[in-house]
Amino acid sequence: MFSAHKESLMKIPLNLPMAQAVLNRDAEARDNAELFDSLWLEEETRILVLYKGKTLIRDGKLHLLTTEQSTAGKYRVYLGRTTLELGDQRAGTAIVLSVLSDNAASAIEPDESKWFELRKSGAGLHPRDAAVFSQALAIHNWHETHQHCPACGSITIMQQGGWSRLCVSEDRQLFPRTDSAVIVSIIDDQERLLLGTQGSWDQNRWSILAGFVEAAESLEAAVVREMLEESGLLVCDPVYLGSQSWPYPYSLMLGFTARVDPSNSPESIRPDGVEIAKLRWFSRAELKAEAREILLPSRISIARSLIEHWLGEEIISATELNG
Repeated sequence: MFSAHKESLMKIPLNLPMAQAVLNRDAEARDNAELFDSLWLEEETRILVLYKGKTLIRDGKLHLLTTEQSTAGKYRVYLGRTTLELGDQRAGTAIVLSVLSDNAASAIEPDESKWFELRKSGAGLHPRDAAVFSQALAIHNWHETHQHCPACGSITIMQQGGWSRLCVSEDRQLFPRTDSAVIVSIIDDQERLLLGTQGSWDQNRWSILAGFVEAAESLEAAVVREMLEESGLLVCDPVYLGSQSWPYPYSLMLGFTARVDPSNSPESIRPDGVEIAKLRWFSRAELKAEAREILLPSRISIARSLIEHWLGEEIISATELNG
């Protein structure tokens, strides 16, 4: 049964808007000492400005500035070149992230309500824009937390077009790291999906369970351990479905589905009381009937994709209805 289940799942792709290869990251160019000078000579170079983790969105698209429109920021990162055409931006357009100070952001757009978060606004973006925004936010978050060497505490400086930092004391090179996390749709023998809610969430907000991969742990082992810790349930037959970045701060979410192990008793299910406050089984009919009253994860998240993958169709929840 499980092998047939696994084979059928692998034929159904997830809808992952931030997982598409929309940028050639052009790593070879990063060692060019005059990289940004040369990029500024290209008329088609575009600048993604970031302020407090937010950017500008106009008419449903990232508002990318020209080099003439941009202002000096705190630092810049070369994100790469686009691999497809979008609007007036041809394939091969260089994209540069510019992280702004308060004054620089105010000079470009003083109304803070016009700066948008990826978590809230990314679902309406073209996959190219969603992926670019995600990449920019993840590398920004890494730089913000690695301005000092983790080994000796000395100041670090940016190198390689923003893709490494150098410890000035020990000549140690630091590179961005990604935190791996598994996120799992747990399904029981009645084909119901397990959703949980955290104590800090709105009372009617539900999602599937997730957790970080620990040192020297396989992804499959992390699925079993994390689901047991958060729900009290032993799961089996984990099947990998897809991955997507989640730049909060710089995670990679690895999507799985898993079955409830037959050894569980009805009393096995229990929220951990720390990360998960409540757990509930949903049948497909129940989720469809209640969707407009409950808050499901944003459509840009892999959690939402996994829920709709199990459901077999897209669904409108209170998340979309409430804007």
